[in-house]
Amino acid sequence: QVQLVESGGGLVQAGGSLRLSCAASGRTFSSYAMGWFRQAPGKEREFVAAINWSGGRTSYVDSVKGRFTISRDNAKNTVYLQMNSLKPEDTAVYYCAARYGDDYDYWGQGTQVTVSS
Repeated sequence: QVQLVESGGGLVQAGGSLRLSCAASGRTFSSYAMGWFRQAPGKEREFVAAINWSGGRTSYVDSVKGRFTISRDNAKNTVYLQMNSLKPEDTAVYYCAARYGDDYDYWGQGTQVTVSS
């Protein structure tokens, strides 16, 4: 069982930056691949970024490549999403999730990110 708690969301102007954190409970955090997802009002949840258990492999949706960076600190049981050059279209609730197999089994409660133009 893994419990995930996101933090770091807020209101920022376009072009600004935020860093989201996701703190995980449990001693097996390093066994899980982690992902960030987001859901904007009236839209389906979409994949944003993922990182493997060691941090050696990452992937991103095209719309955030070059602007967002996912990272993890297994000693702190935490995964991060550094978001730079934010755009109004990045406005959404951001969720972190943990995956051991093929599916993301554990989800956080989400943190709101609002980017004003």
